[in-house]
Amino acid sequence: QVQLVESGGGLVQTGGSLRLSCIVSGRTTGIHAMGWFRQAPENDREFVCATSRIGSDTLYAEAVQGRFRIFKDNAKNALYLQMDNLKPEDTAVYHCATSSMSGVLSSPYRYESWGQGTQVTVSS
Repeated sequence: QVQLVESGGGLVQTGGSLRLSCIVSGRTTGIHAMGWFRQAPENDREFVCATSRIGSDTLYAEAVQGRFRIFKDNAKNALYLQMDNLKPEDTAVYHCATSSMSGVLSSPYRYESWGQGTQVTVSS
């Protein structure tokens, strides 16, 4: 079983930056992919970005391409999301997730383990 704990959310003005962190613990050896999803009120969970465990594949949603960057520190079992040039439409609860299965990086159904999320609010 894998446990995920996110941190780093907060309130920021349009154009600002935040860095989210996700600490992964438990049975981490079987993880094949790690990703970030977000969910705004009354919206479905939305793919943000993801990367394979060894970093050979990385995928970003079009809405965040060029503004967000996913990276990880395998030695620390940590996943990060650097968010720059934030916009009000980025406001959501951000969740990190891990998958032990193969499949499409952007599909939430691939991911078995989820963190509780961290709130990101971007004011206009």
